[in-house]
Amino acid sequence: MKDNLIILPVLFQLFSAVVLLFMWNSTPRQKITSVLLSLVSLAISAYIFANVYQTGIISTQAGSWKAPFGITFVADLFSSTMVLISSVAGLAVSVFSTATIGKNRLRFGYFPVLHFLIMGLNGAFLTGDIFNLYVWFEIIIIASFVLITIGGEKDQLEGAMKYVTMNLLASSIFLTAIAMLYGLTGSLNMADLSLRVAEVQNRGLVNVTAMLFFVGFGIKSAIFPLYFWLPASYHTPPFAVSAIFGGLLTKVGVYAMLRIFTLVFEMDAFLSNLILVIAILTMLTGGLGALIQNNIRRMLAYLIICHIGFMIAGLGMSTTLSFSGALYYLIHDIVVKTNIFLVAGLIFAICGTENLKMAGGLYASHPKLSLLMAIPLFSLAGIPPLSGFWPKLTLIKASFVQEDYVVFTFILLASFVTLFVLARLWAEVFWKKREHISNDDFFCFNDYLPKEKAAMVFPVIFLAAISLFLGLGAEFINNIAWQIASELSDPSKYIDIVLGN
Repeated sequence: MKDNLIILPVLFQLFSAVVLLFMWNSTPRQKITSVLLSLVSLAISAYIFANVYQTGIISTQAGSWKAPFGITFVADLFSSTMVLISSVAGLAVSVFSTATIGKNRLRFGYFPVLHFLIMGLNGAFLTGDIFNLYVWFEIIIIASFVLITIGGEKDQLEGAMKYVTMNLLASSIFLTAIAMLYGLTGSLNMADLSLRVAEVQNRGLVNVTAMLFFVGFGIKSAIFPLYFWLPASYHTPPFAVSAIFGGLLTKVGVYAMLRIFTLVFEMDAFLSNLILVIAILTMLTGGLGALIQNNIRRMLAYLIICHIGFMIAGLGMSTTLSFSGALYYLIHDIVVKTNIFLVAGLIFAICGTENLKMAGGLYASHPKLSLLMAIPLFSLAGIPPLSGFWPKLTLIKASFVQEDYVVFTFILLASFVTLFVLARLWAEVFWKKREHISNDDFFCFNDYLPKEKAAMVFPVIFLAAISLFLGLGAEFINNIAWQIASELSDPSKYIDIVLGN
């Protein structure tokens, strides 16, 4: 594969967005075109992943400028996996959007902005330059702000203000950290920074810079105590938007943490212990927040926070085994969280409400659909042998190896809280008998055309199948996670390939 093809996932999403802009006044054409372009994007991502998996890390320099002077794009197993999973989630959301996003929102450019968002995500995953990582983050913020406000409802605007305010604060902190890092090293290339940061004599200033990066990425990842913007905003936009947000936006912050704190900064005892404390508090507050919610999407938003704690704990333990568990969980969480918000959309379409107390009787009225929805729910709960079980097992094993029994206890506690929350959701929505049932109780879903129903159900089936593969094919996924973790633990090959040594 030619090295410059690794930027194709970025360029193709840009091309997709521009093509869709020319269809501004034709919403039916936008729907079909977006789905077709998402399919092609998935094929491109799978091709790049297969090449990286078989041949190893690939790097290209924009304008043929040699690193560290030019703009670098790098496709290693970590970034190519993230691009592939993003394309999977993007396809599912694109199909779901064709049935659930109204014409008014489509006329304001919903599909072009969705592809701009995925372009930003792909750019963030593939960049080898820390300033360009900031640029891609800004593209993500702009596109996500448009998606969260599109439609202009009061709740959306209120949630969007909290969302964008905290993310702009994170960007300011991130940019300040980049400026300090450049002042210390005179470089922005991440591979080059890995060598130069180790040579800086002022370790105190290096540690301060590392903490600024942790805070900036922590806000974007919704870690404790910087998470409150997430449950205040993710339940306000349409369900398709909540799905892409819940699946991917916080995970790009986790990706950045894993990349920067394994490649650029050394994980000393202080930083490692701090991250572990934050991970524990993130698991605890996210789980407790989910316990007291009656709104389905707010409940799921708190579970996002809780499960970010699992991944941050893997980073904090700083071993190849813990990195492997965090990476496996990251892959699983993108797929399942995207699907679980699509499931919430289906529940709303059938029951006409997001309130647990007002819903009910779904299994009695739609048994086959309920069994389909059980797959992502049970996967999220970590029921063996589904996908959520194996990464938790790896993280628990890592905590035992490290003799970190506090982390082990809180991973177990957060897992039981998740199980309880999802069992409550199942009991309230699916098993509970609904009071005063009439023929009009399920008016929403029955009012959809057959092709619209299919467009809502197919993405759930598609992601449920991927989730089953992640669980039943655990050996293959665990091997990939272990290879990525090994590359993160020893980034010398990444550095050599990027710098051309």
